[in-house]
Amino acid sequence: MKALLGYAWVPPQVFGDGWTVPLFGKSRRKGQDQTQTQQPLLEEVSAHEFSLKLSYSAKSSESVRLKGGQEMARRLQSMLFGYVQGESELVEPLPVELGQATPFIASMPGSAQWLKYHHNRSPVTRHALVVLELVDAVDPVFETLVVGLLDGQVDTVGYPDYNAIVGGVASHWDEMTGDVIVRALVGWGGKGVRGDTDRNASRILSGLFINVAGDNHAIGTVVVDRPQPAVGPGGVVCAHCGFSSGHERAFYCPKCGMRMSRA
Repeated sequence: MKALLGYAWVPPQVFGDGWTVPLFGKSRRKGQDQTQTQQPLLEEVSAHEFSLKLSYSAKSSESVRLKGGQEMARRLQSMLFGYVQGESELVEPLPVELGQATPFIASMPGSAQWLKYHHNRSPVTRHALVVLELVDAVDPVFETLVVGLLDGQVDTVGYPDYNAIVGGVASHWDEMTGDVIVRALVGWGGKGVRGDTDRNASRILSGLFINVAGDNHAIGTVVVDRPQPAVGPGGVVCAHCGFSSGHERAFYCPKCGMRMSRA
């Protein structure tokens, strides 16, 4: 019958390697690559975790209005008497051209400007500036600071521990009256948190505020906003200390307190 249809039937042949070649279609080789099964994906991978938690805090008191006068820097430093451990340091306002300087290391070029300007200061002062500026407790362009170590210990390099309390007083000149606005402030923080640090900071802040309010030239407490300059087309440069106010409406120098001289 098959011969009548025009073709002859040929039985499957077996070759030397044992493969059977079918008459029609291609051979289906079952090699090693086809017999492998897909490995299941792991739901959990053993991993090493890394983390760093930094916590900074600060407190500020009410502002006290003081009559300006001679030896204002010495008067500010005396307000830390009874609380500062070691020496305190006076930090004058930043120049206007360094208004973008910041201790936040990821902010360039502000962090480079900050490090260059403060590299000669003590470790305690640099730590205090980092804490107070990162939490926006001070305005380094307008305020004069007197800071020091108020409580706690320092490491072998001289930097305060995370539970050490730093701070002092911050002041700026009232451009309208020529008075000095002073407030007490404290700060702490770093790699860790201790429960009694906040309580100790409140106690020290109260003592500093008493020292500020007890100044012989104190007028009384006052609520003031952070000074913001109205930047104009030009600034006024103090003829006494050379500080540039950055705006033309300044009557008193934010650095030395003397009246700005105008042509």
